[in-house]
Amino acid sequence: MQRKTINPPTVFNSLQYGFSQAMEVREGRRILLSGQVGVDADERTVGPGIAEQTATALDNIEKVLAAAEGDLSHVIMLRLYIVESARDQQEPIAAALRERFPDNPPPSSWIIVSGLSLPEWLIEIEAEALIPG
Repeated sequence: MQRKTINPPTVFNSLQYGFSQAMEVREGRRILLSGQVGVDADERTVGPGIAEQTATALDNIEKVLAAAEGDLSHVIMLRLYIVESARDQQEPIAAALRERFPDNPPPSSWIIVSGLSLPEWLIEIEAEALIPG
């Protein structure tokens, strides 16, 4: 799969937050993932904090992609839905993205929402991936 991140100097440096401004991709199987939250396979919320919930949501994305014969390197777009009450806790989210996507991170949108399906959930992450083949 051919992919190229686009981060022109004429816009703000999004790499410090763990994402790119854009990505060009060519060829492959497009995989659209449902929003993933901080729950384990038994549907238990992993913890009350944004860091734990973000890490688990990204783990879940990785597991779904593995089932489709892919991995995080195939992610071409993320949409993060962050609850209003966690709006000031964005650094742990950025740290998780920098850790999981150290090179050529995918573009993303960060959207502040009033709430998610359960009141203890602080973040939901949707992903799109393009897997070679």
